Amino acid sequence: MDAVGVDFEAKSALRKRQPPRIDNEGSKSHLWVEGYDVFEAQMTHLRTFAAIGLTGAVLAGAAAPVAAATRDDSRSPCFFVTQWQGWKSPAPDTLYLGVNNHDIYEVKLSGGGSNQLDWPNMHLVSIDRGSGSICNSLDLDLKIADTNGFSEPLIAKSLRKLSPEEVAAVPRKFRPN
Repeated sequence: MDAVGVDFEAKSALRKRQPPRIDNEGSKSHLWVEGYDVFEAQMTHLRTFAAIGLTGAVLAGAAAPVAAATRDDSRSPCFFVTQWQGWKSPAPDTLYLGVNNHDIYEVKLSGGGSNQLDWPNMHLVSIDRGSGSICNSLDLDLKIADTNGFSEPLIAKSLRKLSPEEVAAVPRKFRPN
């Protein structure tokens, strides 16, 4: 072996298409090919992949609390658009959605909502973008539209299921069911 770590036997073996010499140093087996320690390179790759895997596991573990924090409320289980029975608006920035004839979900709207929510002959339009399930405010693509085809987009900023006590507190004229 020369001063830069090149094993001349390995080099000549490669030229002759013969397997290079394997050195056994203690418990490690080194394969020298033109100054390249294959064992050390494999260990470096193994350490790199282990570090990437560990980083991925840490990030996945860190993402779980973030995902839980971005969920609007712990009482907001998913529902399907087909279970949505009606809606009412007690204020320009609030919608009550009636789900399954007994549940009420409160949607808070950004930008002050729309004063058209309490106008007569207005329709709430929900655009389904895939699975049809509503789990948080990002799943809602809403518009308020009149019978002439004019519409105004509504941006939901939060969605939560009302507790039975909160449902009881909603005035009768604002209950969507």
